[in-house]
Amino acid sequence: MAERLDPPLLEIDNLCLSYFTRAGEIPAVVDFSLKLNPGESVGLVGESGCGKSTVAMGIMRYLGHNGDIVGGTVRFRGRDMATLNEEELRQLRGSQISMIYQEPMAALNPSLTIARQLMEVPMVHEGVSKDEARGRAARMLADVRLPDAERLMSSYPHQLSGGQQQRVVIAMALLSNPALLLLDEPTTALDVTVEAGIVELIAELSRKFGTALLYISHNLGLMLEVCDRICVMYSGEVIEEGTIDSIFTWPKHPYTHGLFGCIPRPHCDKNARPLVAIQGQLPLPHERPPGCIFGPRCNFFEAGTCDAGSIAIEPVTTDDDPGHRVRCVRWNDIDPDTAVIVGESKPAVEVGERVLEVDGLQKYYEVHDHSIAALISGKSVKYVKANEALDFTARRGETVAIVGESGCGKSTFAKVLMGLETATKGEVRLEGENIADLPVHLRSSTQLRNLQMVFQNPNDTLNPSHTVGAQIARVIRKFGVEEDGGKIRQRVLELLDTVKLPRDFFDRRPRQLSGGQKQRVGIARAFAGNPAMVIADEPFSSLDVSVAAAVIELLMDIQRENKTTLLFISHDLGVVRYLADRIVVMYLGRIMERGTTEQVFAPPYHPYTEALLSAVPIADLDVEKRHIVLEGALPSALDPPRGCPFASRCPRHLGPVCDNEPPPLHEDEDGHVIACHIPLQELRRVEPVIKTPEAAE
Repeated sequence: MAERLDPPLLEIDNLCLSYFTRAGEIPAVVDFSLKLNPGESVGLVGESGCGKSTVAMGIMRYLGHNGDIVGGTVRFRGRDMATLNEEELRQLRGSQISMIYQEPMAALNPSLTIARQLMEVPMVHEGVSKDEARGRAARMLADVRLPDAERLMSSYPHQLSGGQQQRVVIAMALLSNPALLLLDEPTTALDVTVEAGIVELIAELSRKFGTALLYISHNLGLMLEVCDRICVMYSGEVIEEGTIDSIFTWPKHPYTHGLFGCIPRPHCDKNARPLVAIQGQLPLPHERPPGCIFGPRCNFFEAGTCDAGSIAIEPVTTDDDPGHRVRCVRWNDIDPDTAVIVGESKPAVEVGERVLEVDGLQKYYEVHDHSIAALISGKSVKYVKANEALDFTARRGETVAIVGESGCGKSTFAKVLMGLETATKGEVRLEGENIADLPVHLRSSTQLRNLQMVFQNPNDTLNPSHTVGAQIARVIRKFGVEEDGGKIRQRVLELLDTVKLPRDFFDRRPRQLSGGQKQRVGIARAFAGNPAMVIADEPFSSLDVSVAAAVIELLMDIQRENKTTLLFISHDLGVVRYLADRIVVMYLGRIMERGTTEQVFAPPYHPYTEALLSAVPIADLDVEKRHIVLEGALPSALDPPRGCPFASRCPRHLGPVCDNEPPPLHEDEDGHVIACHIPLQELRRVEPVIKTPEAAE
């Protein structure tokens, strides 16, 4: 490979960033170096609090009033960012350097329309007219797969879904064709199919305009697909860096090995090869240990060697990547075959009788159109068909996953199940009792106790003014599990033991807990009443991979102990493959496919399932995956297609029969069901989407 002669677009040399508080200086980032060339893509990975986002803010010199560069340099196109004044920085940000934030509502002004916020970018930075700016904004919204751009542009941020808000933020960052794009968890709120399209769009922009990309993420599967090189960060330091091939083929640092051990890859099995979370917690910046900062959590720590003094990052001499560097004095002594710790095998949960039976469930919402045209035509009432003819079952001790894009009806079904909505038609039988038309306030104490929920965001479900112990105790008392105060307290302490939280957390309030700890409290509260079934709605999506691995295994252990039925709602098919016994694939309110996990992940597929599987990022170089990107957007549930709901986006579209006739149900052996016009024999001949080395043999 010829040596690159062009100067780097971004050059960071021994950068040190600190925040100054009443307690003194807090060193957030230490000794960070990076070179980024035009058109190159580099990823920063690591747990929350390791300094990834601080690096991005430091590049733009956007550290707030109490943050500053205390050492090293950041040069963009040869200019030292520390020497630029506020006006020069303002002109640079948003035009030459753009950033896509993880939380879209933090980047959007709630009082301005989407059009005004998008148009502002080219008008301020390039001086274009309003008409040209509006036209460019509309075209960019179409590029990020947002249909009906004109309607969206007249909307305010709160009128958009989380996924739509994130795509607007991405469009805003791309409007001026920046030279450097900083992406801070840019696809966290997006479905895997949308994520695949957005990632492809950003890569296309990078190729076309030579845009350099700095990705910040904890998703190693995404890093594999979008980056040329990776920097692994831990507690403010880069502890390993190298090309994708060198890091994924043979990582050298124990922390990198630990991250790979937390990811549910295709070869993982929840019973035979459970995930193993990294022990301990990330140290606070002002409490870093001497020597190797990963030492207290490292399985290969050697006293007198690893804590003898500060450890520099040094080149790796045993592979073909000259840029592979590692901050570890024992990396050459570690056997790669034993570096990733495999969990001890655990018994599978014995599946029992049916706990949940869903039979012909429908949920429609009335929408009233008061326009004169609607009144004259007699069509003033329309229906949003959120759920249409849902049929499936779940057994005791079984994990059933419901997957699909946002808007497919997953959450609506959960609301009906929890009694927050009532069904329009059909039955939902929980332990033999039909609860489909029973709102939550009319359900018995037993029905309420038997159906509990673990929510996606624990911040929204924990009362900030009550202690952890009081919130768990309330469930125990309300459902009559215990009445004596002493026994209730003892039961709460046992639940804290179960979710591996210290007993002194009983008296803590939610603000004193980390995100992973709050999610554990949510799990303890859900299981406090000994429920027959727990609904888990995206419970791991906002957690670091190490925390998520611990919470996943915790949930599995509690399920084994209590024989609880778990209904898992998610769009992360990697986690679904690891957790679920059976999968229900939904699209626009209908079930497209249902079967065991093995059946759904192998041909025959429904074409929609095929596209979902193709969009899953997999952190494994040995896995081959077919590339399918869905075109178009999910149709409106207010006006669904007459025939197959997936017809307008289907890569295997047959013609008028798909557009005009509902698809028949094909049932394979062992209850595998696919709703499609394509004959089952033909679907069986489809090439597998995901190929592993084991499958090839």
